[in-house]
Amino acid sequence: MRTQTSAALCSLVVLLLAGNALGTGERLGAKECEDLGFTGLALCSDCNTLAEYVKDEELVSDCRKCCSEDSDDSISKVTFSGAILEVCMRKLVFYPEVVSFIEEEKDKFPYIKVQYAYASPPKLIMLDSDGNHKETIRIDNWKREHIQQFLREKVKPGGASAI
Repeated sequence: MRTQTSAALCSLVVLLLAGNALGTGERLGAKECEDLGFTGLALCSDCNTLAEYVKDEELVSDCRKCCSEDSDDSISKVTFSGAILEVCMRKLVFYPEVVSFIEEEKDKFPYIKVQYAYASPPKLIMLDSDGNHKETIRIDNWKREHIQQFLREKVKPGGASAI
């Protein structure tokens, strides 16, 4: 009987440790989040919005590991004064939706600057009213319409409420 109890207890401990190793509810550090394209300034409700636009479960999961809990409904309405769309010119061929946005839609967003950086995956660097980087969002799998809608909702020139 004692051996069965010990075996059951050991099995429970192994399952708990395995669950932690698999990252259930795990939070990532600032460096890991930045490497993934998140600064940790994203609110968890923004990850829910991201999930609506991007059907990449791994990306949404990474977002949730790097987000800050929403403390108030009004905070989820964070906006920025501008943005930089950063991408590697050599990699553009792999991102036709981003190319389409740059060529056909970018001029509709005068507060968005396109910046080419070697080996950079497509990302939006969100700026506060002083032009400081506040948040970085990877847009590898976004469609052109999603980029447009995100920018319309999150970028308000001159009246940012970035935290």
